[in-house]
Amino acid sequence: MNNNDVVIYIISDSIGETAEQVAKAAISQFDTENYELRRFPFITERNQILEILEEAKNERPVIVFTMVLEELKDYLVNEADKKGIAHIDVMSPVIKSIGSVLNFVPKREPGLIRRLDEKYFKKVEAIEFAVKYDDGKDPRGLKKADIVLIGISRTSKTPLSMYLAHKNMKVANVPLVPEVAPPKEIYEINPKKIIGLTTNPMKLIEIRQERLKALGLKHEANYASMERILEELDYAEEIMKKLNCPVIDVSSKAVEESASIILEIFREIGYRVRNGK
Repeated sequence: MNNNDVVIYIISDSIGETAEQVAKAAISQFDTENYELRRFPFITERNQILEILEEAKNERPVIVFTMVLEELKDYLVNEADKKGIAHIDVMSPVIKSIGSVLNFVPKREPGLIRRLDEKYFKKVEAIEFAVKYDDGKDPRGLKKADIVLIGISRTSKTPLSMYLAHKNMKVANVPLVPEVAPPKEIYEINPKKIIGLTTNPMKLIEIRQERLKALGLKHEANYASMERILEELDYAEEIMKKLNCPVIDVSSKAVEESASIILEIFREIGYRVRNGK
């Protein structure tokens, strides 16, 4: 390394991506390629900081850091000052300014943004899962699902699947139709993750008649007849009894309310969906 070179030390109590991007943006403003970036992530001990500074003092260093742990941040600043090493605190001014506006005390927890990102991607994954395995499209999804909803047509299977997906739950749903046997996979999975959906026949007639109207079909179609609806409800009840799964009447409930009941059922029976117990 020659006298014109600079070493930018990226120090963070998380992965250090923010500090590195800031450093890259800053160095790009100079007409030079004589620099080196060294990233030191997950720094949680004073001795780690001291080792890095001991290495840095023998070069032409600039330290760019993101430390939300107050004690470590102060230690780094004090030690860097003692050794005459230039340092830039990327996070503290922003945290201080936002805190003064919100009048909140910061959490001071490393890696929160990464955890938020992970939560976001899990939600996206759950939504994609709900779309892929909606309406019994692929029975193989039943074994991968956290929750499986079963019920006859117009019992809110799809809206509930999407709502629960936004809670990071992978949900598949299966329509129950008398003329079509349910997929064999429904009997091969843990019945504790199956929820049966039922409804009041009078309410269902109204819903199905509105559906037919939207499709430009006559109300007298068998789909919306009381005889057909009772036949479907009886068939669904038979399947649910055979599976011995919890059943929810969704006829007078909003999707949010039904979803809350489903999640409460899982909590009450002590079944941890993602552990496959």
